[in-house]
Amino acid sequence: MSRPADTADLFQPVSLGALTLANRVVMAPLTRSRAGKGDVPGPLNAEYYAQRASAGLLISEGTQISRQGKGYAFTPGIHSPEQEAGWRLVTDAVHGKGGRIAAQLWHVGRISHPDLQEGGALPVAPSAIAAEGQAFTEAGFKPLVTPRALETDEIAGVVAQYRHAAEVAKRAGFDAVEIHGANGYLIDQFLRDKTNRRTDRYGGSVENRIRFLMEVVEAVTSVFDSTRVGLRISPVSPANDIADSNPMAVFGPAVEALNRFNLGFLHVVEGATGGPRDVAPDFDFLALRRAFKGLYMANNGYDLDLAVRARREDRADLIAFGRAFISNPDLVERLRAGKPLAEPDHATFYGGDARGYTDYPAAA
Repeated sequence: MSRPADTADLFQPVSLGALTLANRVVMAPLTRSRAGKGDVPGPLNAEYYAQRASAGLLISEGTQISRQGKGYAFTPGIHSPEQEAGWRLVTDAVHGKGGRIAAQLWHVGRISHPDLQEGGALPVAPSAIAAEGQAFTEAGFKPLVTPRALETDEIAGVVAQYRHAAEVAKRAGFDAVEIHGANGYLIDQFLRDKTNRRTDRYGGSVENRIRFLMEVVEAVTSVFDSTRVGLRISPVSPANDIADSNPMAVFGPAVEALNRFNLGFLHVVEGATGGPRDVAPDFDFLALRRAFKGLYMANNGYDLDLAVRARREDRADLIAFGRAFISNPDLVERLRAGKPLAEPDHATFYGGDARGYTDYPAAA
């Protein structure tokens, strides 16, 4: 790879509220399935994140806000005292390297299995509609089940789970939090009409379908300064068997409604998560960028050239890189210097030990 002659301001500091980020390169959340017993992060996780602390902002892997929110084996939680202590190891290590880190708050909704739930309970969702696909349990992959539809009077309790997780994240030393509203998980399930068939105040109209998201944002911003809170969305991604008949009609109003909270950033997966960018060529991502009053973080398939072009054309404020950070702990320096990128070992993406996790070397 070669370094563009003009890298715009990709490697210059930028303000996120009262936080100063060293550059506009963000490490996207990356599930690596290496939490310990009790879904607790440990020293290995701390080493992994600290190795990548030169990013302007690290966003943690998806971190379940409760046992109910868990959808995959060996993923970390952020709801128990033990998990709080484990994440403190991580944040201290990142801060020791001069980095900034946000916790991604995650409830998977229907993308779970009774094996992962307390007492073998059914996963919960807006509506009792099963997703196509398989759940990753400690016993291996198992077919996803039909979830239980949340009762109206239960929803406040789920919102409280987000608030509690934000409180744990704050005590654990995170600089910010990102609410996971993307990729077919619980918030996305409320937003989209394929998965939300409710007839109460959380279903039907766009105003009703965005209500749960707004209540979650309000809860999280009661804990963190709003400029330290972000939201991740994936308006056209089919991830986890989700879709909407008119995504612009949902996500446009949702982004407009977010502005009353003065959020720090909006993290947008442009296209299919981890896949093609052009799955919905008529969707107007620039309209979301123009509508949102905070920093717009672009994600999906970005390399250095595309990132520089996005900054030069003012189509994004921050650029999130995902898989490149797996095998390039010093990704920012490699991009800045035009050094070649190491290829990741796909066999070690999920689960395991230090191999394929903390043993990728920095460039010579």
